[in-house]
Amino acid sequence: MYVARVLYPVEVLGPGKRVGIWFCGCPHRCKGCSNPELWEFQERYKTTPEIIFNLVQSIAKDHTIDGFTVTGGDPMYQAMELQQLLVLLRTISDDIIVYTGYGKNELEPEMLANISVLIDGKYIEELNDNSLLRGSSNQKIYILDKAKESKYKKFFNTETNKIQNFFTSDGVISVGIHRPNF
Repeated sequence: MYVARVLYPVEVLGPGKRVGIWFCGCPHRCKGCSNPELWEFQERYKTTPEIIFNLVQSIAKDHTIDGFTVTGGDPMYQAMELQQLLVLLRTISDDIIVYTGYGKNELEPEMLANISVLIDGKYIEELNDNSLLRGSSNQKIYILDKAKESKYKKFFNTETNKIQNFFTSDGVISVGIHRPNF
């Protein structure tokens, strides 16, 4: 599997302090994508679900993890590896948001079993209207884990899109739902 970034605490892509995981590889190549550098698989990012899980466990030793947000690229482009990782992550938190450019109806039902919230659909730059947690208004949010429905409804009613910057050895990574022409 190919994972370019693991960041903590991500506080702008879902409720609480989350671990953000960015997969590489995306066939959609959406115009205006906020992460075009993640479209291609890059050998330097080759890893395994177990290595990513061990990294997350090291974060969990000293920090509260309220959930995970998995994005990319497109995590569903590596569906088998994603599924393996989700099973491991659920042992730390079962609150998992996954972004994908594929439609929900294009995904196998077993892929959805370990996901709390799915945000689907390709990014369409012309439809970027600052919708909460969505790059463009055509994208749909599915609360798949009904036990989390009230938590997410409260989040949707009280939050707005924000940007969070992480300073790394490679520079600054700007996380969140960006406005058009970012």
